[in-house]
Amino acid sequence: MILQFDAIEEQVVPNFKGGEKQFKTRMYADGACKIMRASLEPGASIGVHTHETDSEVIFMLKGTGVVSYDGEKEILHAGSCHYCPKGHGHSLCNESDETIEFYAVVPAQ
Repeated sequence: MILQFDAIEEQVVPNFKGGEKQFKTRMYADGACKIMRASLEPGASIGVHTHETDSEVIFMLKGTGVVSYDGEKEILHAGSCHYCPKGHGHSLCNESDETIEFYAVVPAQ
């Protein structure tokens, strides 16, 4: 199955998970998995949240993001991947001067 993200309507979510500014995403979801191509403008963030029943993989496409993973700071560069397993918490923040772009995959557990 091929997903054409440019053909999926963009959703703009203010203060996603308690974060700052807006989270922009084009998302495919079928009940078994959510696959998103998303972006955060400078100063925007996805708030801290715990994956109680699922996990998440974030693959950075463009820019540099700051992940807080279980309270520890990680730098996520273009080409690198962050994994948040079930039972753990994380957030993603754009502290740079350019928009960051990434893919996120959340499989249902």
